Amino acid sequence: MMRTDEALRRALEGRGDELILTLDPAFQGFPDAAHGGSVLGAFDAVAGMAGPRHVAGRYVKRVPVGEPLTLIATRSDSSLTCRLLDAGSTLLVDGAVTPSAGTAVLGQEAGALPETDVLFDERFPGGPPPPDPVASHPLPVSRACFACGTDNPLGLRLRLAFDDASVGATWRPREGFQTEDGALAPVALTALLDEAAFWLGALASGESGMTTDLRVTLLRAVPFGPGITVVGRHDRVRARPDDARYWDTHVVAQDAAGAIATADITFVAVRGAARRLVTGMLAMNPPEILRRVFPAYAR
Repeated sequence: MMRTDEALRRALEGRGDELILTLDPAFQGFPDAAHGGSVLGAFDAVAGMAGPRHVAGRYVKRVPVGEPLTLIATRSDSSLTCRLLDAGSTLLVDGAVTPSAGTAVLGQEAGALPETDVLFDERFPGGPPPPDPVASHPLPVSRACFACGTDNPLGLRLRLAFDDASVGATWRPREGFQTEDGALAPVALTALLDEAAFWLGALASGESGMTTDLRVTLLRAVPFGPGITVVGRHDRVRARPDDARYWDTHVVAQDAAGAIATADITFVAVRGAARRLVTGMLAMNPPEILRRVFPAYAR
């Protein structure tokens, strides 16, 4: 089985400042659109930094998968700036990878984590069963998404859940997420954080949409194997006072030794977008699960 970091490296061609990035469809979030965490993973792969670092991306337009895109990567001192362009030279994402002091303000992020593992039942191959009303609630899954896709050969196959306090899960990496040097592939962390932020925004707004401004801090290298807990609290989600479509979230990933990554990610709600999403997800998710997240669209 191809490793995830190897698939990212194969997606990159060229030398110097101008590269070609052709993301495998396995790195998609929505159909035919790259998962935000996978684009950050590509930026990080180009940077090649080993220590604590910030990885950021501002998404201007949808990033297609399976199409050659131009990645202009410019090094300055110890930092890397990135501009991802389509075939018509339209900006899709701009971002940067910069060294970090390795510290972060964690606040009171962890709290009580939704118990996602006990909610999954192999009798429901399309996703978790409807939970008890007083238990934590599973979030929807899809077939092809890099984060939650049940049939994605390169994906995380993440099962997120939520309760009144938070969105979260404990994810146990599969063999494909081990790098050549025995660490966890960083793209796993950027995708975990981005996926949790998406659902925090969706739950706050009742709408689907996309994450548009991703700012991730990778605090340290993570050995492959142990479970990774990702969690974001509802009380850290804020609608922007100047534009209520935009919701700012804060998410933390941690292992048994403590925090390994944090993220401040902005979700933008797109009115009506959940209607199409719900229609597709009903094929593999019980309606009760969708109704809890998108009550205006799943009846």
